[in-house]
Parts: sequence; C-alpha cells; structure tokens
Amino acid sequence: MFGQATFLALALAPFAVAQVSEGFENGWDQTAWPTYAKDCSQGGKVSLDSSTAHTGKNSIRVDGAGGYCGHIFVGTNKIPSGDVYVRTYLSLSKARKALTDAHISFITMPDSAQGNGKHIRVGGQSKILMFNRESDDATLPDLSPNGISSSHPLPTNTWTCFEYHLGTDGSVETWLNNMTVPGLTAGGGASNPNAGQWTRSSIKPKITAVYFGWESYGGDANTFWYDDIVISGSRIGC
Repeated sequence: MFGQATFLALALAPFAVAQVSEGFENGWDQTAWPTYAKDCSQGGKVSLDSSTAHTGKNSIRVDGAGGYCGHIFVGTNKIPSGDVYVRTYLSLSKARKALTDAHISFITMPDSAQGNGKHIRVGGQSKILMFNRESDDATLPDLSPNGISSSHPLPTNTWTCFEYHLGTDGSVETWLNNMTVPGLTAGGGASNPNAGQWTRSSIKPKITAVYFGWESYGGDANTFWYDDIVISGSRIGC
C-alpha cells in the first residue's frame, strides 16, 4: 500500500481529491522527495534506513543537529489545493530522547498566506506537541499551564501515528494515535480556550509543501524516523 510514491487524482473536477503516499519500500526517490533546508544547513542528515520501519523494511531517518543551521527536512510539494490532511508514523525509538522545554520542529510547511519564506511548523516546546506560526511566532496551544496540559508529549521508543488537518477556513485538527489532541485544535467551531495566540490572526494557511525532519532553535539535537506518510484532501486515520 505504501510502496513507491504515488499521486492519485479523481477525474471529476472540481471534486478531485489528491493523495500522495510513501513508505520508501522502493528506496528514497530524491527527485520526488527532495531535502529542504531554509537559509543554511550544517550537520543535519537525511538517509534511507533499512534497519527499522513501521511497515516493510525501510524508513527515512533524519539526524538533526543543534542550532538553527543544523536543520534538515525531506518532503514533497504534491499536496491538495484545498483542505490538507497529513498522516505520518514517526519514531524516536532509537534515540530515546523525549521532547524537552526547548523549541524544535519536526514538520515544516512553507505558507504563502504568511508571506514569502514563512512557515507553519509542527514540533514541540515545554515538553509537549505544538504548532508554531512563523510570521508572528504564535503557538497552538498557548504555552500557559492550562495550554500545556491540553496537549501531549511525543511518545518515545515506539512508532507513533501523528495526523493533522489544515482547513481552508483556517481551522486546525490534530490526532495522536487516532485520539484528538484538544490543545491542537482551532477554528471550525472547535472550543479551545487555549488557542488565544493562534486565533488572534485571521491568516488562513495556504501551504505549498510538507517537509519532515528536524529544526532546533537552541542546542537540542535528536533523531527521527518517518514511515507510511500520506498527504490527502480527506481524513486518513491510523
């Protein structure tokens, strides 16, 4: 199911639903899945790993270094033009290093709605999962005690299913192993009292690519593995 990268489109526009899936079983196609590093890259590395996988035999390994220039990502610009759902299995199983208080990102998405060179970033801070909007540095959830408790840490030593939805109306939904993460929801009628920073802006994300990897805004370094990635216009699930 997750072999060579595919791009599927239903024939009947405007109801077309695009989907990209990749499990790296036929290797790493660096043309379809290029590396990405904004501004600089020193020390980060992407490689195909045949020693661990969620399914099959291969996964993508990202060794991220400390400091901003230690960042490196790998991903695709084949994404739906409307609602975007992203699902990946990820693992810190070998590194056994949980998210710390430091701010890091493990998914980054160029966002034309914010302006040239700006991103929506998915990562961690205060030991929990969070979103970060680069143009105003807003976080989802707010990093207050209540906001922190409304999110979750990223499990270690296991493959974890992580999925999120960016709606055309600016809404956000997030699931961890198919369970909704209350703090990582916003808009679309969702009630999240810890989304004040995120909802202060009327920006509706218009992402142009999705990249998986590592970026640190301090000294933290870590290793992530990614497998069974799907990017779709509808909910995928685990």
